[in-house]
Parts: sequence; structure tokens; C-alpha cells
Amino acid sequence: MDIRRTPHPHHQPAKKAQQPTIIELDAVNQSFAVGDEVMDILHDINFKIQEKSFNIIYGPSGSGKSTVLNILTGLQNPSEGKVTFNGQQLYTLSPDELAHFRANEIGIVYQQNYWVKSLSVLENVAMPLFFVGYSRKEARAKAYEALDLVKMRDYAHKRPTLLSGGEQQRVAMARALVNDPLFVIADEPTGSLDSKNGDMIMNLLRQCQSELGRTIILVSHNMEYIPLADHLLRIEDGRMVETQDDGDITSTANQLLTAMKDRINKLKSTRHE
Repeated sequence: MDIRRTPHPHHQPAKKAQQPTIIELDAVNQSFAVGDEVMDILHDINFKIQEKSFNIIYGPSGSGKSTVLNILTGLQNPSEGKVTFNGQQLYTLSPDELAHFRANEIGIVYQQNYWVKSLSVLENVAMPLFFVGYSRKEARAKAYEALDLVKMRDYAHKRPTLLSGGEQQRVAMARALVNDPLFVIADEPTGSLDSKNGDMIMNLLRQCQSELGRTIILVSHNMEYIPLADHLLRIEDGRMVETQDDGDITSTANQLLTAMKDRINKLKSTRHE
């Protein structure tokens, strides 16, 4: 006789409420002509991203992550397929409309920051606002607010190139948030940081999602951050697999970390042979 009890329905873990879809890629392909040959980079990419979600795109080098990111940020029109942001097909916009969309709706954090070295932290953070019509006074006020969010107001009048790597990434987060974007796209933002500063940047991204209601898209090679995601997008050889269930994400993270440890142990044993 099986005496195991079925959990009462009220004791089942609550599922997260489904948020509206805010980004969709539909049958996206990307290829490039190289001389007489055609190189296929992305193959039939389909995925949806929900509003206010935390999404991680991961995969090996050369898998197509950068191409997906360029398509998402309006920099690269796909060879085939549709890219829809908030109901608007991105690549039906005119160049001016596309530039306006990028300036107003997307905040981007890169692994390597590009600063105007002659300007202060405050002026570098304020700069994106000048391109969308803010006055100098308005732009500076919003830049101070963005620096407050990342606890970098005290550094406002320093030169960004004189800051540590972690401090520079916090300033980069402020610059990405200064225009109140719907989406924050972070491309390997912790790649050049130690674990302490990397965790600080990840916490800021989580706060952007939970407290500011932003949709986060993170490209990362760091498998330790996988459990933070609501939605995983694994890309390999230009093909993508989605994972959205909490249990599946945890299982994926454990498998990746185990595989990583096994690989390191094999490398160690080879070195000692």
C-alpha cells in the first residue's frame, strides 16, 4: 500500500503571474555574404520576452549571441523574420524612428565602456539626454537621479577613467537608466570584474527589474548567474532553446555548473599526467 500523500492543492508552489509579451522574434534568420559564399549565422530564431522579466542569453563564443543582441537593439536588420517590440515591428521603422526608439526605450550596458574622457561622470551620464532634446539643466538633474540609483552621486564630478572597474560599471548602469528605458540590455557587464563587483552589478540589474519594473536582457558567459533568470535563452550554432519554468532553470544551472567542474577536474588531471 502506497502511503505517500499527494500535496494539498493549496500547498503547491505558486506560479508567477504571466506578464504580457513585450518583445518577440519570429522566424528570424541571419546570413552574410562572404565573397561567393553565404554564411548562415542564425537559424529560425523564435522567442518571446515578457514585460518586467529577467532574461539571460548564454552560449559558447561564436554561437550567435552578439548577432541576436545587434538585432534586438536595432543595429542589424535580420535577413528574414520579424522583430516586434511592444507591438511595433522594429525594422519597419524609418532610420529616424529607429534612432528615436533606441534613444528612448533601450538602455545598454557593455563590458567595455566608452567614455568621453574630457567630461565628468555627470556629463557622461547626461549625454544621451542631449540627443533627445533635454536642456542642459534638465539633463543634469536626471543624471544626478540616475547616479543616486546606483549610489554614485559622490563621484559625479570625477573623471570616469579614474574610477575602478566596478565603479565605472555602476556609472554605466546610471547612463543606461538615465532615459527611463523600458528595456535594459547588458552585454557581458561583469566580464571584466571580480566576483564582488560582478555581484553588485547583478544586484543592480535585479533592482531595475523588481523596483523599477524594467525588462532585463543579459548576455553572460557566467553560469553562476543562471538561477537569477525568469527566462533562459541558450544559443549554440545559431539555434536557440528557451527555458522558462523555475524548476527547469534550476536544473539547467546545476547541470551547467556540474559540467564546468568536471571540465576543470579533467584539465587538472591532464596537467598532472
